[in-house]
Amino acid sequence: MKDLHEYRVGVEWTGNRGTGTSGYRAYGRELLIHADGKAPLEGSADPTFHGDRDRWNPEELLVTALAQCHMLSYLHMAVRAGVVVVAYSDAATGVMRQQGIGGAFEEVILRPHVTVAASGMVDAARAAHADAFRACFIASSVNFPVRHEPEIAVAAGE
Repeated sequence: MKDLHEYRVGVEWTGNRGTGTSGYRAYGRELLIHADGKAPLEGSADPTFHGDRDRWNPEELLVTALAQCHMLSYLHMAVRAGVVVVAYSDAATGVMRQQGIGGAFEEVILRPHVTVAASGMVDAARAAHADAFRACFIASSVNFPVRHEPEIAVAAGE
């Protein structure tokens, strides 16, 4: 089926320190994420949950997935709107509330900074964010608000 896509990843726990999960502090939260044809990604828990701060945690990866999906959808919508994007960056933030042993994200705020080629493109560049939000598969899959606070700049020399 053309409209059904499957994504396969492998997650391998590498945090056995010799005694497995014999106690809460006895094991490491280190893991490797694998996908065919890609370099492994080193993951762990958030440092709050005894993880390794030098590795990606699932909460960061969720915020990253939302920011990356929005960016890729946005670039597509910019082309459709005749907007020439010459630079794009995002400083995304996710807020998660811990509740007992679980928790949930309350919101993610994307703060894309977009630079366009000409001043006449600014309005269309701003409007393309709404189209990108509707097109992003990841944003459509979460049950919390994903807000956007875009900044649009015009390239120097325009």
